[in-house]
Amino acid sequence: MVIGNLDMSRQIKYKFVDQLNEKVMLGDGAFGTYLFEKGVDLSKNTDLLNLSDPDLVYSIHEEYIRAGSELIETNTFGANRFKMIKFGREHKIREINLKGAELACRAAGNDIFVGGSIGPTGVKFPLENDKVDSSAVQEAFFEQMTALLEGGVDLFIIETFTYLDEILLAIETAKKVAPDIPIVAQMIYPFRGRTAIGLDALDCGRATAAAGATVVGTNCGRGVKSMLSAVERLSLLKDTVLLSAFPNAGLPEVIEHRMVYSTPPSYMAEKVAEMVKLGVRLIGGCCGTTPAHIHEFRQHLHIKRPKAIGVAVSVEKASDLPEDGKDLTGRGGMIDGLKPDRIPVLVEVDPPKHLDVEGILTGAKALAGAGADAITLAEHPLAVLRTDNLSLAHRIRVETGIQTVLHLTCRDRNVLGLQAQIMGAHVLGLEAILAITGDPATSTDQPGVSGVFDVRSFGLIQMISQFNRGLNMAGVSMKERTNFSIGAAFSYRPANPDLQISRLARKADLGAHFVMTQPIFDRDAVEAMMNSTQHLNLLIFTGIFPLISARNADFLHNEIPGISIPTEIRKHLWKYEKVEDQRKAALDLARKLIADIISFVDGLYLISPLNKWEIPLTLLQELRAAGH
Repeated sequence: MVIGNLDMSRQIKYKFVDQLNEKVMLGDGAFGTYLFEKGVDLSKNTDLLNLSDPDLVYSIHEEYIRAGSELIETNTFGANRFKMIKFGREHKIREINLKGAELACRAAGNDIFVGGSIGPTGVKFPLENDKVDSSAVQEAFFEQMTALLEGGVDLFIIETFTYLDEILLAIETAKKVAPDIPIVAQMIYPFRGRTAIGLDALDCGRATAAAGATVVGTNCGRGVKSMLSAVERLSLLKDTVLLSAFPNAGLPEVIEHRMVYSTPPSYMAEKVAEMVKLGVRLIGGCCGTTPAHIHEFRQHLHIKRPKAIGVAVSVEKASDLPEDGKDLTGRGGMIDGLKPDRIPVLVEVDPPKHLDVEGILTGAKALAGAGADAITLAEHPLAVLRTDNLSLAHRIRVETGIQTVLHLTCRDRNVLGLQAQIMGAHVLGLEAILAITGDPATSTDQPGVSGVFDVRSFGLIQMISQFNRGLNMAGVSMKERTNFSIGAAFSYRPANPDLQISRLARKADLGAHFVMTQPIFDRDAVEAMMNSTQHLNLLIFTGIFPLISARNADFLHNEIPGISIPTEIRKHLWKYEKVEDQRKAALDLARKLIADIISFVDGLYLISPLNKWEIPLTLLQELRAAGH
């Protein structure tokens, strides 16, 4: 089916391609995460707001237009039958999309372009079962696209696709629905210009252009720096097809059950300017961006305007508790085993992203020999696939004798799996667990990943404490007590520490014994943190992160949640032209910080930059040689 001629009242601005050829065009920013920022519960489908709260949707379109957007997108990203069937609204597809288009067009008037937002269906590709075939997927796209076109959109924005096969089906459908309508086709390239299943951005760009896309590009992903890699690959096509880029505002962080994106508008504006230099003609923002980001983009580019489950603590009866005589007043095997005559030092060595663990084992042996008290092993940090940390922790413990701190996240397992992992750690002889909520699954490098979050860090701490008492989550006796030192993560924010300290106090009340902080780079901030937390019965390991370059410092400060690097440090590193000189200066700064705080901190948590364990090894050797 082909839709007839577009309404003549919109022909006046139907020169989308002409404008992109003449100038860089500014799109809008995030819709879903911006709604979340305004207090909308994202567990509910936000596309349904077109019907239930149209004034709110319209107001967001207006905000982006005031900020400088020359193109806005409809609030219809997930309004397809596969997504809506989960909410029992599959019969409302046409109504939702039609209303979404009408709201955007009313806000846009005659000067602003409107893109009909079309996201993936949620069907897994390649299609391998009999329940869903390619014709069913195309029917879902057809249903959505015809309603959007009827509502008056100027173009289709087919975005946030992981699978090349699926986006090609969407483009094919769009060409059938309206052969002449412009199509912006954007995929996610989370790592080094590749999709989560390893397809190169250049190959995907060529394929989508060949299928009929007017503009090819990328959106979402893992922040602006990661997107630059994809744009560099796509830039090889700039002479044959128009390019677009809509980056996230960095990586998300969960704070008080809220997903927060911390990359500031000014930093993002500098990076999108680099994308424009590479040939991008349509620029905007994705998750975490707001009208403030769009306003900053416009200024920088000189564009003129045209819920979690609580852990129930229960005990069947006193006779069910194990009678093993262990002292419950202790703080677990790792902490109780620390040597009293030296400052305790934990060293983080992340499991590799592959199966060759010999390098990590070599590092663990060297660190153990140099006097580390424990090796800490993260669990898929930033939701990136790595070797199982429980297996690796056991091997390190067996082969070196050193204690290991197992990071355990709530993201990857339900309450059954978490308890099984706790039991497995005990069976393998481990005696320390860091309980953390975990980075959101949206930053993953693997397709189809979703977060579990049956409990969060508070519930997990309480769960481990239950096992230390000899009980599982249901209050049933385990016949033995575990002996875990229970750790908690802590992000100290000097500007507003009260919230984080109150959260830390609650973790202590639930059973935490020790704390591992995010990296801190300022001596005064460390002292203020220690003074502010001295009332808590917690052993605090201050995070020390030896930077490896000025660019690395900028990236961490602007794109990694919870890390703040003082301006003077970043400026100091940029004084050196060569990266090796920057690294040497950064290592000297880490040495000085350790020397300045060694007299009043409980312990140190040395983090390996880019998993280069040799760097904290040097600091550790110097520390022990000095008698600490």
